[in-house]
Amino acid sequence: MSFLTKHNPEHVIKPYAAYSQGVEVPPNARWLHVAGQVGVKRDGSLAWDAEAQVQTAWQNVLEVLAVANMAAEDLVRVNIYITDPKDVEINRDYYGRMTKGARPAVTMVTVKRLSNPAWAVEIEAIAAKA
Repeated sequence: MSFLTKHNPEHVIKPYAAYSQGVEVPPNARWLHVAGQVGVKRDGSLAWDAEAQVQTAWQNVLEVLAVANMAAEDLVRVNIYITDPKDVEINRDYYGRMTKGARPAVTMVTVKRLSNPAWAVEIEAIAAKA
């Protein structure tokens, strides 16, 4: 069971997807800030399409969590940057699968482009564990 407290006040609009409006971390928790992860594989190759890039970016996030002895349930905050509005549903789908119901606080933003124009997505995250 997660030690994180999820806040979804009844007087605030219900979340549009599987996320929490706020996530509280108790004192003395370890914090991990995950830099923006993109759809580039370990060998340096770019995943072939937007969906594969989203999957690879999430796998990269989960790998960073794993080396810190953390998992999706420890996610507090996730920011997802996409370059094409038509990829919103792909991102929501993978977010749901990869976070396994953890429901961190999430923001998804459509941007004109990322630092490499071939990238379709970049995901950054913050996790905490007692």
